[in-house]
Amino acid sequence: MAGEGSLPIVAIVGRPNVGKSTLFNRIVGERAAIVEDRARTTRDRLYGLADWNGRRFMLVDTGGLEVDPRDPIEARVQDQARVAIAEADVIVFVVEAITGLTPADEEAAALLRRAKAPVLVAANKSDNARRELEAAEFYALGWERTFPIAAIHGRGVADLLDEIVVALPAESDAELARKRREVEADEFSREVEQGRLEPLVVGDEQFDDGDDADDAADAAATGVDDESARKWDAMIASESDDEPPAIALVGRPNVGKSSLLNALLGQERMIVSDTPGTTRDAIDTRLPWGRTEIVLIDTAGIRRRGRVAGGPDADRFSTLRSFRAISRADVAVLLIDAVDGLTAQDMHIAGFVVDEGRGLVVAVNKWDAVEDKTGTTFDQYVDWIRQEAPFLDFAPIVSISAKTGQRVGRVLELAVDVWAERRRRVPTGELNRIVGDATARQEPPAVKGKRPKLFYATQVAVAPPTFVFFAREAASVHFSYRRYLENRLRDVFGFLGTPIRLVFRERVTSREPRQRATGGRKSAPRAAASAKPGGKPGAKPAGRGSDARPSGKGRPSGAKTARATRRG
Repeated sequence: MAGEGSLPIVAIVGRPNVGKSTLFNRIVGERAAIVEDRARTTRDRLYGLADWNGRRFMLVDTGGLEVDPRDPIEARVQDQARVAIAEADVIVFVVEAITGLTPADEEAAALLRRAKAPVLVAANKSDNARRELEAAEFYALGWERTFPIAAIHGRGVADLLDEIVVALPAESDAELARKRREVEADEFSREVEQGRLEPLVVGDEQFDDGDDADDAADAAATGVDDESARKWDAMIASESDDEPPAIALVGRPNVGKSSLLNALLGQERMIVSDTPGTTRDAIDTRLPWGRTEIVLIDTAGIRRRGRVAGGPDADRFSTLRSFRAISRADVAVLLIDAVDGLTAQDMHIAGFVVDEGRGLVVAVNKWDAVEDKTGTTFDQYVDWIRQEAPFLDFAPIVSISAKTGQRVGRVLELAVDVWAERRRRVPTGELNRIVGDATARQEPPAVKGKRPKLFYATQVAVAPPTFVFFAREAASVHFSYRRYLENRLRDVFGFLGTPIRLVFRERVTSREPRQRATGGRKSAPRAAASAKPGGKPGAKPAGRGSDARPSGKGRPSGAKTARATRRG
């Protein structure tokens, strides 16, 4: 049952392959559960947040109820379903109108009659009037109301949700307080839009490297002034930190992700088996952490592309859900097998995490299985990982054993630290002092005769930290110098476990556009005067072409004029 301050729980149960996951996806409004025309696709309890008529509740999808499963994994599935029934405030018993009442339905009903929560019967696949009438036979199960629905089309689901909301317990004080905060936030937003309130602005002084007056003029010509810096700082400061950290456990199949989650929770939340691919959905679980909570996302093992392409649909969907879980997480904990070591697939997964801009913690699991360990074994292991994957040099590494519980708490400590580093904000003035020192120590190397020059830098985003550098010849900034600046920022500000983004933009001066525009205007009369009467528009005059360079001291300006004429 839902505890004080938590949301009520609605569990969807029934025999295998009656459409429980389809109904779950319909109510939560997204394809959160894998749906396949095959029994026993769902295994673990899958939670989703639902909202209907102003009431929020947690919806739980479960595996099919069976009295005597023969497969050991399916036996664990039944344990998961029974846990969901025990903790539910309302139970939705899904049956199938096409097949009618079956012995398996009656066995499941016998189990549900012992539940304390109210039970609502949903006769799924009632997609026409005749099947709605046939669904009346499920009244024989003994419950007062039976709702004919078609989950795939949404038919009848609204009536079912109305009855679910009526059966829910009264709203908790925490939920009522949340609604009051939402109303206050809406009122505040309306007042800001109407100009009654001024938003908070945070800013710093503009960077000045003190080289000379020309550089100061160029820096000013970038169009980035104190007001722009304050706007950027204010935008970063407005990023919401109210959402709890979302931490995804990722890795290859059978590296111990579900075992780690169970060890962190202190209970068997996920089914654990030596069979690879036991977990299929991305499962979210909330865990109290200090004065707040964190969201742990257990994912299915990410297989190699070749095996996924040739495997069953459930494996393909599981892999896609795992990648999607990484994209919506703040931090990914990459589990690798201490016995197998770092594999090419591990590096592929890590590369995806970095590309998505997520924080990263590397957890070397099954450390208890490593033989002949010494005091330096772990340090040697870390050095080996750094050599094999140098692009992960910013990620912390920890050795754990999900089986024995060794250092599993350290994983969460590092993940929360990385979550905070992803949201680190660097004041504009301090950032530019560091950049100025870095460029004074080592100037950008010249590329094809062009030497870039940095004028100004500012942080424009967090999660991940993103910095924009305004420069001359920005496109010529070499990769090695980008790496040098990134390392310098990490040396000063940390950014443990999080990738950072460096964006280089060409500074736009106030002089150059005016010069080009003036040259274009001067060249137009010349071209018109030199054209022969009746000639083709835009044709070159006889004699010297319009691109010929004039001699004498006016040659540079004439060349610019000629180029502008060609562009015109």
